[in-house]
Amino acid sequence: MARIAVPAGEGGDAVRVWSLRPEMGRAVNRLVDAAYNKSILPVRVREAARMRIAQLNDCPVCLSFRAESVKEQGVTEDFYRHVADHDVEGRYNAQESLAIEYAERFALDHLGIDDAFFARLARCFTDAEILDLTICLAAFLGLGRMLRSLGIDETSLLDV
Repeated sequence: MARIAVPAGEGGDAVRVWSLRPEMGRAVNRLVDAAYNKSILPVRVREAARMRIAQLNDCPVCLSFRAESVKEQGVTEDFYRHVADHDVEGRYNAQESLAIEYAERFALDHLGIDDAFFARLARCFTDAEILDLTICLAAFLGLGRMLRSLGIDETSLLDV
């Protein structure tokens, strides 16, 4: 149950909450649109990182959200189910595994991310892709923690 009064209307609480601050809602929508529709990362890489952040945030909205556009590209429930145990050989490719590891480090110990880890990233990603992934991680982490902190636990959003 939401910890603030979310106005009634169409869509779940995670959609309607922005009617309290529409100016900020528009900015957040642009950030989400950028992460989903402007990212240069393969969709599985981005979704692996998003799901690991969702797990670490324990965000019900993020954990249950499956964009239709992502499902249409073949990302399955099995893919999401095994993100936390990404070290299982062969389940995720090198980029996907690194994105999951980066998500964990970003969420749990960002000051512990060292040059050696960035060297590993640079073997699999371009600088533009590393920046893209970092922006996505920031969006997923911040928005997921916002939703979780406010007790917002449902949405009817189907795609972004």
